[in-house]
Amino acid sequence: MNLKSNIPNFLTMCNLVCGVVSITLVLEGNIVMAAVFIFIAGIFDYLDGTSAKLLKAQSLLGKELDSLSDVVSFGVAPGIIIFHVLSASCAESSNILEQMHIIPYFAVLIPVCSSIRLAKFNLDIRQEVNFIGLPTPGNAMFFASIPLILHLQGRMFSLIPLDFMVTFFSNARVVTILTIFFSYLLVSELRLFSMKFKTMDWQSNRVRYIFLMLAVVLLVLFSISAIPLIIAAYIFLSLGFQKNL
Repeated sequence: MNLKSNIPNFLTMCNLVCGVVSITLVLEGNIVMAAVFIFIAGIFDYLDGTSAKLLKAQSLLGKELDSLSDVVSFGVAPGIIIFHVLSASCAESSNILEQMHIIPYFAVLIPVCSSIRLAKFNLDIRQEVNFIGLPTPGNAMFFASIPLILHLQGRMFSLIPLDFMVTFFSNARVVTILTIFFSYLLVSELRLFSMKFKTMDWQSNRVRYIFLMLAVVLLVLFSISAIPLIIAAYIFLSLGFQKNL
């Protein structure tokens, strides 16, 4: 067995383990740590691709393992988290539709559309440089940030008060609309830039540098609550630079 060629696959399995742990934590009621493990899975997802390129260990097996792991970590896990968030919001609502507990099942769109997105990515040769459709890790991190904002309010240092974000994400209808919209983005034909730097010059990477600077500013201002704003900025910048993608 070639140890070097299996390092990326090991990191992919770490991604999968994080996704399974995240699901288990939701079932145990620890939604904050469940969200944290999605972010840890994102780190392993980045490392497995990077290590495969550095070690020249790309393989068809690794590609399939990566997609299968991503379905769990960035599809099923965030879907269950949002089901939990919507269920909690509906339990406190006086709206008849929400009391019937129908709305939480919209969270199923996240794993369904994430699976379609990943299958399309494996087959679509147009996505070698940039993306077509919102990448599943970005979508997962957007939704994983919601319980962190709701449950860590008052315990996060930020330069701007976060009450408006807590109110926004506490609304079941708002979260449902976001779930539908982002699920559509996953399978859409929208072109989005990747963070792959082939060169370091400004002209070729203008949108990437703008995004990085904006992300830093948002993190300084909003702390953890900046995550959904950073994902939103990524989408809007991609829309603004469509002709260059």
